[in-house]
Amino acid sequence: MDLGNCPRCGKLYAKNFRDVCPNCIKQIDNEYTVCSDYLRKNKGTTINELSDATSVSIKQITKFIREGRISLVGAPNLMYPCEMCGILIRENNKCDSCRAKLLKEVSKAKHEIASRSEEEVVKAPTSAASAYRNLERG
Repeated sequence: MDLGNCPRCGKLYAKNFRDVCPNCIKQIDNEYTVCSDYLRKNKGTTINELSDATSVSIKQITKFIREGRISLVGAPNLMYPCEMCGILIRENNKCDSCRAKLLKEVSKAKHEIASRSEEEVVKAPTSAASAYRNLERG
């Protein structure tokens, strides 16, 4: 049996298919019910208004949205924060600006790795004869 501390409340529990203890699972399910009931009655609410009205954290509401438990289809003003900068978005995990920055950084890193590899190829012996000469010297 794999034991661990619940990341939400800190209590020891037997890890199974969930990443939190059974008591926290019940609390999370109750929070979801409160949020979904509020959203049914207040379709134009924002995530801040939902959090204030239900006392459910924005982080937990965002998790409900990402898990697909709360749909944005019937909630035109409901958005959640970008993981990097916090600007409110309606799709993906990062806003367009942050995704563009990440892609640019990845492209730059790939270019640097490729240029380092090219430098190593230039420095390496290019033929068996030069390798043999290096052995004779050594």
